[in-house]
Amino acid sequence: MQVSETDSFIEEVTEEVRRDRLFQLFRRYGWIAAAAVLLLVGGAAFREYRLAQQRVAAEAVGDGIMTAVRQADLGIRAETLAELPATRDAAAIVGLLTAGTDLEAGEPARAVAQLEALAADPDLAPRYRHLAVLQRLMILAPDMPAQDRIAELAAVASPGAPYRLLAEEQIAIAEAELGMSDVAIERLGRILEDQELTAGLRRRVADLIVALGGAPGETDR
Repeated sequence: MQVSETDSFIEEVTEEVRRDRLFQLFRRYGWIAAAAVLLLVGGAAFREYRLAQQRVAAEAVGDGIMTAVRQADLGIRAETLAELPATRDAAAIVGLLTAGTDLEAGEPARAVAQLEALAADPDLAPRYRHLAVLQRLMILAPDMPAQDRIAELAAVASPGAPYRLLAEEQIAIAEAELGMSDVAIERLGRILEDQELTAGLRRRVADLIVALGGAPGETDR
């Protein structure tokens, strides 16, 4: 009986350690990662926009966006972005960058409002709307039920969606919070096998698998 109680105690401690490591990873890749992804993806989308648009007005807006992004002062960056006469794709990029700036400035509510407006705009391409949905949920994750996040991420994680793997990663985190560690590890393993996987996402996924008690080497084939 004593041995059984000892084994039970060890299992409880091990589970607490895993939960603690998962929480630390979430804190590490939470809102800070959201701001970084917003800026990086927004910048990438902007480069595509500049390649596709050759008009003088579009180039002027593009130059303004680049000037704003280079501003270290968050207040000046926000003011510069707000003054840009951007339309269509450029307006979406400005909105994403504005949300990222608000987040860096410690204004998550303003960032969420900006992202909600972008996500609800039917005229925007999926690459902008889905990014807004994904980043909004990453910001709200600490206070939003895991099941609700999974439901809202379903469309973003659909086959062919532009940020499918990032959405799958967030779904796995939510599944782990619900105590579905085996399901989460299996999902993360599928991410590791995806040909579109980036180096940064590979590292995060591998860390999450280890935190959940799995072994990346067993799933990364």
